Amino acid sequence: MDKNIVIREASDQDINQLYILMKQYIVDFYKQPEPKESELKGLIHHLLENPASGLQFVAEVNGALIGFATLYFTFSTLKVKRQAILNDLFVAPDARGKKVGERLFQTCLDYIRANNFSSMTWETARDNKAAQSLYDKMGGQISQWLVYEIQ
Repeated sequence: MDKNIVIREASDQDINQLYILMKQYIVDFYKQPEPKESELKGLIHHLLENPASGLQFVAEVNGALIGFATLYFTFSTLKVKRQAILNDLFVAPDARGKKVGERLFQTCLDYIRANNFSSMTWETARDNKAAQSLYDKMGGQISQWLVYEIQ
């Protein structure tokens, strides 16, 4: 593990680098259409300006961002508490293998536990075996709930 890697909450000075990482995640990793820069930066701004809706953690080494995780906040009626959704966890390809993903995940988990959330949920692509391995290693369990989607 590289001791020069710092995991912290995203801030205004991260917007440009975070935008580049998020675009890599969306376009290069998940092969989705490239979002408009104004819309993606608008999402980053929204989270920075509205921490009740969610937040982002970044992994930084020597001033360069190498990864990020995004938590969105909602509620669990069944548990009568706030719940977090780990919507994104991404590490730049050249920074993988240094436990950055583990550290980002653990930071999210520490955050929800320190702030009395009911749980943290997430989903990943069925073929993303690397992510599934990480989540298994971190103590995650496949939910009893099925995820449906409509577009």
